[in-house]
Amino acid sequence: MSDASRMRLGPMQPEELRDLANAIRREVSKVIIGQSGLIDHLLIAMVSQGHVLLEGPPGTAKTLLAQSFAATLGLDFGRIQFTPDLLPGDILGSNLFNFQTSQFTLTRGPIFCDLLLADEINRTPPKTQAALLEAMQERRVTLDGETHALTDHFMVIATQNPIENQGVYPLPEAQLDRFLFKLLVPYPEAEEEAAIVARFGQHQGPPRPADLGVSAVADARQLARVAGVIKGVTAAQEVIDYVVRLVRATREHAELAVGASPRAAVLLANAARARAALEGRDYVIPDDVKALAVATLRHRLSLSPAAEIEGREVEALVAELVEATEAPR
Repeated sequence: MSDASRMRLGPMQPEELRDLANAIRREVSKVIIGQSGLIDHLLIAMVSQGHVLLEGPPGTAKTLLAQSFAATLGLDFGRIQFTPDLLPGDILGSNLFNFQTSQFTLTRGPIFCDLLLADEINRTPPKTQAALLEAMQERRVTLDGETHALTDHFMVIATQNPIENQGVYPLPEAQLDRFLFKLLVPYPEAEEEAAIVARFGQHQGPPRPADLGVSAVADARQLARVAGVIKGVTAAQEVIDYVVRLVRATREHAELAVGASPRAAVLLANAARARAALEGRDYVIPDDVKALAVATLRHRLSLSPAAEIEGREVEALVAELVEATEAPR
């Protein structure tokens, strides 16, 4: 059956989504060696219409991963290099007066795209970071009192470098809470690094997805049909209660100064539904919630001063909470 015929049939079928996800994984893997967990989380974020924050040292292919993901999905890709002198208008655009027509004309900024790479987002002041808030939450932009809609599958992939402390502006809690996942990008294993050097060490200049054979296996219309699959995934009341207990436990933990918000519970439940759909199920199981808890909660929690002194890690605390919170059978 052709893609056009499938689109006329309406919502995407579960087996179509599974095949599409596998095709996306194959295409991205032409460029990104290893990092299968990162790719799976990006897929879940895309399916559940969430945003992702990638944190890792320089040279770990964060930008290339975002570029490859956008190329594979056939999305309009936009990139903003965040710098200390960047202004909100540089992101959103502005209304400029046209002397020929005597009218103001909207000059759209790079945010008007399908997939936006916010590169080194923590290098720009909070005022400029805040320009993304409305777009990430409501998928729209307001300029001079006029609202401009973004696409339904608008997605932000932001990157930040955890090593440097000078010239950076930590993201405020309101900004962090808009991200579905915070994913840590590690250094590759020895075998993977050898494969990376073998593949890219023979090329001149930076690697580009198109030059490495990456092609689009989806488009905006197919992504719109994905919503039909997610709507068919059921989260039983017991699973919903489990998500709520887990999130509320972060607010009551003695070693956490700041717990997760109700938005975190909603996003975690939606991501669990997306994970179930990608695995071919029309129902959520507790393991879906457990698998996504750390990535969903780590950036929303703050350690207490005593826990920081003791060298505790947020990820370890989330893992302990998952173990301690009773899950439905």
